[in-house]
Order: sequence, then C-alpha cells, then structure tokens
Amino acid sequence: MNTSLNIDGFSVFIFLGVFLGLVLSLFFIFKPSPNSTANRFQGLLLLTLALCIFEMVLNMTGFITRVLFFTNTTEPLNLVIGPFLYLFIKRSIGQGGSKKEWLHFLPAIIYLGYIFPDFLQPKEFQYNSYVNSFHPDWPLIDMKLTFANDPLNIKKYLNLVTSGQMLFYISLSGYKLEKKSRLTGSSVFETRDDLLKSLRNMVLHILAIIVIFIIVKLNFEADLGDYFIGMYISLFVMITMFRVMNDSAYFDRSASFMDISIGKYRKSSLNEPDKQKILTTILKEFEKGSYYTDSLASLENLAKKIGESKHHVSQVINEKLGKNFFELLASYRIEKAKSILKEDKTGRLTIEEVSEMVGYNSKTAFNNSFRKLTGKTPSEFRKSVNN
Repeated sequence: MNTSLNIDGFSVFIFLGVFLGLVLSLFFIFKPSPNSTANRFQGLLLLTLALCIFEMVLNMTGFITRVLFFTNTTEPLNLVIGPFLYLFIKRSIGQGGSKKEWLHFLPAIIYLGYIFPDFLQPKEFQYNSYVNSFHPDWPLIDMKLTFANDPLNIKKYLNLVTSGQMLFYISLSGYKLEKKSRLTGSSVFETRDDLLKSLRNMVLHILAIIVIFIIVKLNFEADLGDYFIGMYISLFVMITMFRVMNDSAYFDRSASFMDISIGKYRKSSLNEPDKQKILTTILKEFEKGSYYTDSLASLENLAKKIGESKHHVSQVINEKLGKNFFELLASYRIEKAKSILKEDKTGRLTIEEVSEMVGYNSKTAFNNSFRKLTGKTPSEFRKSVNN
C-alpha cells in the first residue's frame, strides 16, 4: 500500500478554503438574522461544498490513506448541491416552503443507501478506489469483497447524473429569479436590485463549476483535474470571509457567498425588515398620496416627507424596485397620464394640461418620458386608444 504524500501550494490553498468554508457554514446555519431561513440553506450548501472539496484535497495529497474510511463518503452529497441552491434562491426571494420539499433530496438518499455497503468493505477496497481515481498507474491490492460492489452497475453514471441534475436546478433557479425580476420591470440580467444581482451571480458561478466539472471529466484521466474545482470554490470562500471580517452586518442581509461584486450599498446599516418598512412607506406616498403629481417632487423631498435619510430611500428604491428615484417617478407619472388619456375620449384636455396634471413642468420632458416608456408620443397614444 503506497502511503506517500504530495503537498503543494494548491492543496494548502484548497485546505484553507475548506477550513474557512466549514466555519462560515456554521455562521450561516446557526447565526440568528432577519433572513435566517435562506441563510440556513446557504450554510448547508456551503457545508456540502466544503466537505466535497475536503475529500478532494485528501485524495490529492494522499492523506486519504490515513483515513481510508472517508473514501467516497461525499459522493451522495453531489446530489444535494442543486436542491440546496434552489431552496436558498427560493427563500431569498421571499417564497415559502412546503412539506414536499424533502423530495428534492430523495435521489441522494437512494444513492447513499445503494453505496452504503461500500463503507463496510475492507480497507483494501477503499485504497483501490483511491488508486483508481487518482493514481491509475499504481498497482492495486488483491482482495476479496465483503459485499457485492455496484451490483446494478450505476456508479459509472454518477458524473452524468450529477451534471444533469445540477443543470436542472440551475435552470429552475434562473427561472425563479427571472420571474421575480420581471415584477420590477426588468430581466434578471438587467436588474438593479442588489439581492437579485447577488443571487444571479451565484447561479452563474455554480453553472461555471458544472462547466469546469464537465471539462475536467472529459479531459483528465479519472479525477485528476478536480484541483480546478477546489481552487474555484476556495477563492469565493476566502473573499466572503474577508467581507465578514470587515462588515459586522454581513449576515443581516441576504447575499450569496459566491458573488465577488461589491454592491453600492454593501455596508449599509439597513436590514431586510427596515428595507421593507421603508418600501411600504414609499409606495404608500406614491399610490395613495399621489406624490408623483407634485411638480417639485425630488428624492430629498420624499426622504424628508417619510422621515428617512436620502441615502436609505435611494437604496431601497434601487434594491427593491430595480429603479432609481427619477425612473420610479416617471413610471408613476406616465401610467397616470395613460389613464387620463384613455378616459379623455373627447380630447377635451390638451397634452400640456395632461403633463401638468401628472407633475411635469415641461411638455418636452413629458413627451420624452412618455416616448421612452411607451414607444409613442402622448398624441400617438391618444389616437391609438381612441380608434
């Protein structure tokens, strides 16, 4: 039995990523926060990834020969990465759970039951598995199996199933994010909502890991290219740990650990309940108080009116509505103008009068905003609805 070790800078980097990932996962799972349910799923996802690359680095360095019982123990975890990603995305955008969500983990449970006899095999079996995966040029040990190994001959399809399942959950997560983004009037790739951006970037990075996984399996013998995946995940873990150390309110916000972008409001003191409270007040002013019809409407004036700071009002509008203040103002004004033009079937009101009714001081500004949001001038829109 060859028990030689091979420790290099890459393996040390990945091991550090594993250690930090385990620490971070515990914070995500157990630290109370306004978004603790979403964070719990993110913590479980991070814990899963950390354990997977831990076994990876044990194999790469040869330390697995000291703990042969750990060989292939993380294989079933490959099948829970996708479900944890999806449930984290779902909770982060405010969607509740159901009693049937455990079915997402059924494939992993079934596979764990299928390979459980492998854990009862003699240590020579685990050693041969390690050699087959990472040192195919080494000789195997002659041995006698305690139980039949892979009686249904399905282990060879694990990588294919893992890739297919992950792509399914990535697509499902992307669909959820796109649907949520459409509610703010933009696509998931154009949204200005910091949370949606962070979640979108996480989905894209998980997709990148799957692409790396597929490339590695197609171009490297056995599992010899897994270093690339370990390095990729470890990098994000270290970046997130750096952010946590420099931002005491990190866990109070919904954010993905796989997002290297630094949002405009990343260090804001606002938590999710505060944001929702401010958002409700803003929408009340616009929808019930018709604030947008005030020709002197401004971000500073609105902030004073609702008793919040200008910075916080701007942040909430950006993050929760995917617009800046002037875009929000224009959207309400133009919608009201469209309603007035539809009701004024006789054309009694002039365009100038309509523009003043919705808060514009200039007919030109009104025309420009109307065309930008509807693709037509007010006069063209009036003709189209009255014909």
